[in-house]
Amino acid sequence: MSLEIKVPPVGESISEVTLSKWIKKDGEYVEMDEVIAELESDKATFELTAEAAGTLKTIASEGDTLEIGAVVCSIEAGAGGAKPEADAANETIEESSAPSAPSSGGTESLEIKVPAVGESITEVTLSRWLKNEGDHVEMDEQIAELESDKATFELTAEAAGTLRQIAKEGDTLEIGAAVCKIEKGSAGSSPKSAEASPAQPPAQSVSDRSSSYAAGTPSPSAAKILAEKGVEPSSVSGTGVGGRITKEDAQKAEAGKQKTESTKPAGAKPEVKSAPAAPAQAGNRQERREKLSALRKTVARRLVSVKNETAMLTTFNEVDMKPVMDLRAKYKDKFKEKHGVGLGFMSFFTKAVCEALREFPAVNARIDNEEVVYSDFADVSIAVSAPKGLVVPVIRNAESMSLAEIEKAVLALATKARDNKLSIEEMTGGTFTITNGGVFGSMMSTPIINAPQSAILGMHNIVERPVALNGEVVIRPMMYVALSYDHRIIDGRESVSFLVRVKQLLEDPARLLLGV
Repeated sequence: MSLEIKVPPVGESISEVTLSKWIKKDGEYVEMDEVIAELESDKATFELTAEAAGTLKTIASEGDTLEIGAVVCSIEAGAGGAKPEADAANETIEESSAPSAPSSGGTESLEIKVPAVGESITEVTLSRWLKNEGDHVEMDEQIAELESDKATFELTAEAAGTLRQIAKEGDTLEIGAAVCKIEKGSAGSSPKSAEASPAQPPAQSVSDRSSSYAAGTPSPSAAKILAEKGVEPSSVSGTGVGGRITKEDAQKAEAGKQKTESTKPAGAKPEVKSAPAAPAQAGNRQERREKLSALRKTVARRLVSVKNETAMLTTFNEVDMKPVMDLRAKYKDKFKEKHGVGLGFMSFFTKAVCEALREFPAVNARIDNEEVVYSDFADVSIAVSAPKGLVVPVIRNAESMSLAEIEKAVLALATKARDNKLSIEEMTGGTFTITNGGVFGSMMSTPIINAPQSAILGMHNIVERPVALNGEVVIRPMMYVALSYDHRIIDGRESVSFLVRVKQLLEDPARLLLGV
């Protein structure tokens, strides 16, 4: 009897899949519910299982695009789906030669699944395994990194035992999908490497630490620091568990390198390099490819969507920053002494924006289907360049905050962004965005709206330029500012007036205190 295996429904919006890989070959015997192939859609990868035991007859080929319900293969049940005699004989031999199971019972397996990480997140990418296949892990130990379109999360072991990986690095997994299994039959026993032979000399057990899977492997934060310093992990000795390179090891790496160089004997000959670095790179035409991260793909998709779906325009103006700079120079020391945080430009711009939003509520609104949603509060999003891409954390109710409170909020969010510790809640929402390209030296730009918001303010670098003031040419620190807005909801009069109001408040900071 032959049973056809068809492409199952895998989602409401998915109409076709690609047969990416055959796990079982044509003519092989398969058990019921055994994984026989991998199917891939534009959103995730799925496993195709056998619906009966028997001999597999493949119909589709790897790389074929199949519609939902299309026939992938058939299974010949044969004599009641019995396992071939050769296989049964081999299994009998294996069973007889296998060591007897412990008296305490068989190995218990715990499946670790993708946890729910936010209301709007339906899938994540397994960016990196922190533990290897077969490693012993402790309960609550970090075993993998999961990356969504908004943030990076750490997956921890829910029990102690041996790790059995199911998903691979780069796989896209839906919420609730199985990532790995923890075999906890040994009930938290030590790793296999600890089961050394009694005849083995003690020196060998000491070297186990350097040969451990973790030896020379940096933690996520340490890897970031080493990459920024340009230091190879192999040149750093780890002090963490199993020889893992910790954040402290990475921070000391550069200093240790310089100290080693400075303590060389005066008469020692310098190291002779085989070839200068520059000539070695001359004529190098190699290319390398890296898979786009989930965050980068989402940013790209949303930016293109905004360009295509909004009537985006940009209006420009310039701000004389001397009044703000004079105010900062006069009070920055007292400000930091009292509030414990520096006085920067972002707090002045945020405060000025909040005042202007009260006068021009359309700039703080958004379009929802056929309705305009006006917000009586100002949740200001601050664009921050994080190690894995641009993130936009939100300062809630910025209109009711003081300059010191805004500075503290900006510092806290920026620190979390650099350490990849921003939560979904901290990046969700926002009614208006401020981005500062000036920190990178940008003179002028046209920022793209952060959907579903309707406007974004772009700050730029401050340059001393000659300007006409009261009939005289004077040198002033000037900044170009840009407001990109959705013309469907914000008229030209409102956008220009809004930017002029921000300019007035910054050029006369006393207005921020008096509300005039």
